[in-house]
Amino acid sequence: MSGSTDITAMTAAEIANAVSGGGLSATDVVEASLAQIDKRNPVVNAFTDVTADAALADARKTDETIAGGTRLPLAGVPFAVKNLFDIEGVVTRAGSKINRSNAPATSDATLVQHLRRQGAVLMGGLNMGEYAYDFTGENVHDGNCLNPHDTGRMSGGSSSGSGAAVASGMVPVSLGSDTNGSIRVPSSFCGLFGLKPTYGRLSRHGTYPFVGSLDHLGPMARSATDLSLVFDALQGADPNDPAQAARPVLATHELIHQGSDGLRIAVAGGYFREKAEPEALAAVDAVARALGVSGEIDIPEAARARAAAYVITSAEGANLHFDRISSRPGDYDPDTRDRFLAGTMVPAVWVQQAQRFRSWFRESMRRIFEEVDILLAPATPFSALPSGTKTITLDGVTMPARPNIGLFTQPVSFIGLPVVAVPVWLEGAVLPMGVQVIASAWREDLALRVAADLERSGVCRAPIAD
Repeated sequence: MSGSTDITAMTAAEIANAVSGGGLSATDVVEASLAQIDKRNPVVNAFTDVTADAALADARKTDETIAGGTRLPLAGVPFAVKNLFDIEGVVTRAGSKINRSNAPATSDATLVQHLRRQGAVLMGGLNMGEYAYDFTGENVHDGNCLNPHDTGRMSGGSSSGSGAAVASGMVPVSLGSDTNGSIRVPSSFCGLFGLKPTYGRLSRHGTYPFVGSLDHLGPMARSATDLSLVFDALQGADPNDPAQAARPVLATHELIHQGSDGLRIAVAGGYFREKAEPEALAAVDAVARALGVSGEIDIPEAARARAAAYVITSAEGANLHFDRISSRPGDYDPDTRDRFLAGTMVPAVWVQQAQRFRSWFRESMRRIFEEVDILLAPATPFSALPSGTKTITLDGVTMPARPNIGLFTQPVSFIGLPVVAVPVWLEGAVLPMGVQVIASAWREDLALRVAADLERSGVCRAPIAD
């Protein structure tokens, strides 16, 4: 058996191959993961629920299955999920105080079931921003989730634990949710590969909602290969989610070796080059150079798309929480509560206008993707902020920090396009910067091909935090 440090440094693909080939047992892998959780979690606070007994039992079952001659695509791979995913026997917190009085979930979320059926081992639930309305990773109920690369800084949210657990080597892959950027922001701050699939691609059954017309689920990992491996395993029709589209499974893992050759790639200009710190633009430029990209395309009305996304988020989120806000306002984080309260006062005519504009913007982007296959844009306007930061100054304008972390992610998720966030370490940088690799609807394979190409070239990498 390899030492635990070696195991926790392995990718998901390496673990699955080693366990399937008999060179490593799933039990060894899970024990190493648990040891790393014991070591790192007290510092970064990524896990809220560690399901150690169930994980060891699953590992033993996997070992028995492998011994019987059955091969599993994710044999022995530890994973964890944002605590808005249902885990059988665990209360689904959704980062809140209020949900703690709920009964434990009676079954796993659909995506958790998909991964466990393919041999992956669930290690537990992960810290998150309250009710997913957050970009920072700061939580007054469970404590702040800290950035493993610098524990004085934010991990990013709202899938904060999903980012920190992978970046610190506690698990090689995790699942998060992304409404306005909550996979891409922690991927940028923590230096990971993160995938926000096309809206409707994956089942959301068994997860706590935030904004039904914007919510996506997806994986985070330390390699593009692992991202594609897990994404393929997550796909499959689920009649329990009426928003899931009737699409065939897209086998991306078989395609990522094709790289970026032949793809039409451009940098997103205009809005996506404004209000960004120099390191964010430098990261995009580094990716563009590596891909041989010089063209730039202006995205019309991207600022308005972000504003419309905010209107829809506020209105739908407030509607979901109206009864709880009315009866238990003191049990919310005041920042979250106030944003939901503001949402109750959004005029209906604004929501209608936002939805009409959404249709226009979707069609506008569809036409752009007739000319290109991939767009490149910053994932965040800056690298991870110091914990507790309340305001930032961008382009000479001082503004609230929390909402503007998602400056560049919201216009993309607004119309449900698939995105892979890739991590860039600029020369001399002590923190990573994320870049969005954006594809047209249902073309996750193209974004993953580019991400894998960038990883092979060394431009993008996701080291475990020291």
